[in-house]
Amino acid sequence: MAKVRITGGEWRSRLIQVADAEGLRPTPDRVRETLFNWLGQDLTGQACLDLFAGSGILGLEAASRGAAYVTLVEKSRRVLEQLRRNAAPFASDRLELVCCDALKFTSSPARRYDIVFLDPPYHQDWLDKVAPLLEGWTTPSARLYAEAEHRLERLGAWQVTKRGQAGQVYFHLLERE
Repeated sequence: MAKVRITGGEWRSRLIQVADAEGLRPTPDRVRETLFNWLGQDLTGQACLDLFAGSGILGLEAASRGAAYVTLVEKSRRVLEQLRRNAAPFASDRLELVCCDALKFTSSPARRYDIVFLDPPYHQDWLDKVAPLLEGWTTPSARLYAEAEHRLERLGAWQVTKRGQAGQVYFHLLERE
């Protein structure tokens, strides 16, 4: 079983195990470091949504950096159970783990989020499927982070403001126009 390291914040250097599941590819350390340089190292007071949680590394990084609340949504029960085991040592009431399909979860939002992490499985058009639903579960100043198998220019009302590439992964920070 592979492991990834939390790169910053109060849980810095802690390792989490990654479930062996098809299509699961945790965001690499270097990309996460770039992302949190873009977002700022201190996320105090921010509500974050990791919509395709997988390993949960993006949501755990956000919580480690002070996010007030992080919802991690994962469809696979087996992957979610590994995520629960990874989150348990932190004993944080700021983490909410939800076993649900992304479209079902976003169709009836219970709260609004300041930062949304979108790192869906590739070649299934998930970004296009969730884009029309973004307005309902984001704050007016929300920022999106999206990983894709191709370069993005926009996603719904959000425009790419920063971008990078690591191997086959294109990563983007988007802000509302």
